[in-house]
Order: sequence, then structure tokens, then C-alpha cells
Amino acid sequence: MTGADSLHPLRTRLRTLRPAAFGADPGGDRMERIRRSPNFADGVFQNPLGARSRPSGSMLEFAKVFFRKEERKRRTPTGTVPVHATTLADLAAPPATGLRLTWMGHSSVLAEIDGRRVLFDPVWGERCSPFAFAGPKRLHPVPLPLAALGPVDVVVISHDHYDHLDLPTIEALADTDTVFAVPLGVGAHLERWGVSADRIRELDWNETTKIAGIGLTATPARHFCGRGLRNQQHTLWASWVVAGPEHRIYHSGDTGYFPGFKDIGAEHGPFDATMIQIGAYSEYWPDIHMTPAEGMRAHLDLQGGEPVGAMLPIHWATFNLAPHPWAEPGEGSLAAAEDTGVRLALPRPGEPFEPTAEHVPSEPWWRGVAALPIEQRPAGAARITELATDSAAGAGAAPVAAATADPATGPDAGHPQVAPTA
Repeated sequence: MTGADSLHPLRTRLRTLRPAAFGADPGGDRMERIRRSPNFADGVFQNPLGARSRPSGSMLEFAKVFFRKEERKRRTPTGTVPVHATTLADLAAPPATGLRLTWMGHSSVLAEIDGRRVLFDPVWGERCSPFAFAGPKRLHPVPLPLAALGPVDVVVISHDHYDHLDLPTIEALADTDTVFAVPLGVGAHLERWGVSADRIRELDWNETTKIAGIGLTATPARHFCGRGLRNQQHTLWASWVVAGPEHRIYHSGDTGYFPGFKDIGAEHGPFDATMIQIGAYSEYWPDIHMTPAEGMRAHLDLQGGEPVGAMLPIHWATFNLAPHPWAEPGEGSLAAAEDTGVRLALPRPGEPFEPTAEHVPSEPWWRGVAALPIEQRPAGAARITELATDSAAGAGAAPVAAATADPATGPDAGHPQVAPTA
């Protein structure tokens, strides 16, 4: 037996030890399609604009900030998060306007659009981690059991990080009739977890599929991917446009700010509602997550520069994933909306609302359980604005390959060792 031959059974044995939550690497025809993608070069998917995904600066300084006791206290609520109590009853009747959004926490949103039900980035698990005993834990319960949600026409996945693609949730949906719309490569994970190939639609950026009479388009985003010990950047990340006969909505997934929002808006907008990532940002990874000010700027870009449509802030309040205080994304979004006149929706987790109705939820519900006193919040908003300015100043960087972040050191919830385990 040659050395190469002896390595083959070793690789096979190691593969059997791989946790199921790591998913599967693309191969065969799927990998060939990936290689043909115009967004794949030099062996990896590329970002539309240069993006660093490894924390910049000193890791020692980052660790000091992240694990400092007083900082940790500010990153979690001081009491019980007020989850909406009547979600199931509220969803029993169809939306009067034909469009209703229900934020389930973090980036999980149920969109009822023109008679169809679309579920974005569903995460019902207790931790966004490959392990049940470690990794970022929920700061509030899910508003209702997944089984109580009822039939869903389409599940849309933005990318394969643990806080967006959740093994327990996918396994629960695998035996249903729902169809999955995912970026290139992500289908390999789903098939490993029991979703049949005929229910998976894998899209490259700017490709569209029709499901149940609505159009779903994968649009560019500035982020990265990866779930396992080897982060090969062989699965794509995306934002999503969903267009029905009467309404249009946009879900950002995870992304840093980039000028491409204007192109997406020009091609697909304006939107009745946008769902925009405004949490888990940091000066240590300014290119891959947006601050609230940047998120507001993205919303305006998507709407052709006009403060039209409703904006729903997502990717905050549910998991502790970054050094900023728990309530800062909410406060920063409020400040940005006041400056721009954008119609900001602030539902409690599980609170359905209709973006085109006369009123949307607007109460800062988090203030009763936020560690940061209200009188100190303007300083936080000012820091958010500074970060947005700094990020915008670097927006002209040349495109580079997406990150090669290691799951033990990367800044996202796909990398549980970075975030606290409690």
C-alpha cells in the first residue's frame, strides 16, 4: 500500500467522526457548477468588495474587551425579554394588506406575501453552535414552536453560518413539503440533513427562481461562509429579493455595507419592506456586518435614496455575538431613523405587523431590560455613526477573495469559540 493509499481510509474514518452540524462539502456536479460561477475565482467565492473576516488589530485586545466582566453584563438583558405572547392567534387570519412580517428573533422572519409564506433563516435551536453544550445561547425563547407555525411555501437561507442555518430546525423541516431556496453550495448541507434534492433550489447571485407563484432572487452580499474546521469558501452567501404579484421585500442576510445596494434597488426595488442586519458589528470586523447607521444607509440605497417603505432591523437581541451592548443596535436604529425619516418597525420578537399599514410597531421595548441607562445612549449612537463613517471611507477598496477565517477565530456565529458560551 502506498502512502497515498493509506491516507484514503484515514480520511474516510475522519469524515465519519465529523459532527453532523458541520454539514457536507459540495462535490460532483454541484462543485462543477460552483467552479463555473462568475463569482468564484482562485478556488474561493469572491466578495463584491474587499472584506476582511478575520478580526483586525490585536486579538489580545479584542479578548480583553470581549471577556471583561463589566462589558459582558452590558451585552445581555437584565431581565426577561418581552416576547410577544399571542403570535399564534395573530397569525390565524390572513394579513389585511396582503403583506405581513413576523420577526422571530435574530434574522428569522416569517413573511406572508400575496398569499404565500416565506421563512427566512429559521433558527429554532437553543444555541447557534455545532455543539449542544457550548456556543452562543438564546437570550429569549422562540415566540412559538416550529410545529405550530404551520405550512411554509419556501424556506430561504442567506448563508451557512450557525446563526442562520440551524441543524435542528432543518431536520424538523426536512419531512415537510416546503421548498428551500439557498445560495450555491448550501444544498450539500441540506441533503446531508435529509432534505431531498428535488426540494432544493440553489442560486448564484442575480439568479431567480419561481416557487408557488412568487419570484426569489439571490442578490449580492459582502460576507463569508463556513461551518467546519476547514473553511474552504465553497458555499456562497446572499441577500434575497422576494417579489409577489403585489408586493416586494428584501432580506439582507449578513453583510457589510457596499455600494451594490444601489444596484439591487435599481434592479428590483423599491420595496414595501426591507429586513436589514444591524447587529453583531464591531470595529474588529467592519467589513462583514453593518452598524445601524450603515444599515439605514443600505435601506435608503435600496429605495433609490428615498425614505420609503418600512425597515425591520434584524440580527440582534437574540444571541450575544459582538462586543457592543445588547440594546445598542436598537438605539442606534432609532437614532438613524430620526435623522433620515425612514419608517422603522420595532416589533417585539413574535409580534406580527403589516409594513404597508398605517402604523407599525414603534415602541423601544428593550429599554426595560437593557443594562445601558437611557441617558448614556447618545454616546453609543455617536460611536455607531463614527463606525459608519470609517467604513464608508474605505468603500473604494479593490475586490479581494472572501475570507479564509478559521472557525476558531472568526467573528461570526459560525465560529462559536469567539462568542461567550453562556
